[in-house]
Amino acid sequence: MKTTAHRRPAAPIALAAALLTAFLVLFVPLSASAHDSLLSSSPEADGTVQTLPAELTLTFSAKIIDEEGATEVVVTDPSGASVIEGAPTVDGALVTQPLAAEAPAGAYHVIWKVVSSDGHPTSGEFDFTVAASTVGTATTPPTAAPTAAPTVQPTATAGPGTDVTPAPASDEESPATVVIWILAIAGVLVIIGIVVWLVVRGRRTSSQTDSDPSSER
Repeated sequence: MKTTAHRRPAAPIALAAALLTAFLVLFVPLSASAHDSLLSSSPEADGTVQTLPAELTLTFSAKIIDEEGATEVVVTDPSGASVIEGAPTVDGALVTQPLAAEAPAGAYHVIWKVVSSDGHPTSGEFDFTVAASTVGTATTPPTAAPTAAPTVQPTATAGPGTDVTPAPASDEESPATVVIWILAIAGVLVIIGIVVWLVVRGRRTSSQTDSDPSSER
């Protein structure tokens, strides 16, 4: 009977141990991972923007610690080159990282590291896509200006050239004019020759006609 009485509390002790184990498994990791987390970003993770914006913004779940060197942001273009301009700024739970003005199109990679409000460092990374390139857009106007300048210069030099051009043109046309006149005169002479030949032939025919009746008489 005594042995049976001592064995009964084993079930409650096992149940209590199971509950304690479940508590440790479920709640301890949650409390350990309760650091400040990234809520949103602009550009957003896995999103697409038309061109690279002037800055990248990260919004966290709580105010992060603003200390020198505590916040780091790295943004790289499709070739792996960095496109950040200067150091990031922290305003409460918002981190802002200036970006380069000119950037190619393609996939961009972001790596961030901050110190949570509880003093523990936390980090993460994500990607976004830029649809259109902005490389070389600033150099387009200067390129157009030099192109217009040479176009005006040949036009200016062509002015005096127009005074010289008629001289050779008239020289080239003068032989043609002489040939035309020669052909015209030759044609006139041929026509005159034909007319004279017809007149002479007509006179010969009429004289023969007149001589035939007189011979018959």
